[in-house]
Amino acid sequence: MQPESLVRDHTIYACVMGSRAFGLATDGSDTDRRGVFLAPTPLFWRLDKPPTHVEGPAEEHFSWELERFCELALRANPNILECLHSPLVEYADDTGRELLALREAFLSRRVHETFTRYAYGQRRKLEADVRTHGAPRWKHAMHLLRLLISARDVLRTGTLTIDVGDHREALLAVKRGEVPWSDVESWMTRLEREAERSAHHSPLPAEPDRGRVEDFLVRARRASALQANPYDEVVQGVVDARGLRQC
Repeated sequence: MQPESLVRDHTIYACVMGSRAFGLATDGSDTDRRGVFLAPTPLFWRLDKPPTHVEGPAEEHFSWELERFCELALRANPNILECLHSPLVEYADDTGRELLALREAFLSRRVHETFTRYAYGQRRKLEADVRTHGAPRWKHAMHLLRLLISARDVLRTGTLTIDVGDHREALLAVKRGEVPWSDVESWMTRLEREAERSAHHSPLPAEPDRGRVEDFLVRARRASALQANPYDEVVQGVVDARGLRQC
């Protein structure tokens, strides 16, 4: 089975991400699409396993296989958690809707470490740009501020909201290079400190609900196996004494 077929025929969830989901889109903004596909269970019975992710088939389109997506979400990967909270959902089947209903099971105080660690790396890159070129990449500075706002707010409230809301104009001014770098740095530092304080009193649990997520994944795999045609090419060649043909 071609990777593109997994996205085309087995997507369970698809959304728009990037500036459009963050409320920061302008006339020239791209449309970044992200998705989750559920590879048919019989594909895992082969020696060659299905891919954990697929780029395409369209431009600016990236998808993860469900298990990989859940693994990354349990680790509080910022990109994955934000994908689950996009306000621009384009498609969700029954399994996709159940995944969305699990959003809070993935959230934990781990977000403080992962979000701020990612932010730290990005800030170092911006500082290197300033030293080398005299100015940062302003678009990257804007998105770093946006990420820090999200980190602070999810730690404060227990809810991840990725639309920037009232911060839109201030962030777009950063993108246009209208805010001095020193002011941007001060804003970043303040957000980092606020996130640190919020982490100590966050309503989020210390760890995600791994058991609940695993139960969902097992049920999704089982349902896929039961739906499989035993004479389909993906099943042929599997040796099993539980009702599957031996070749």
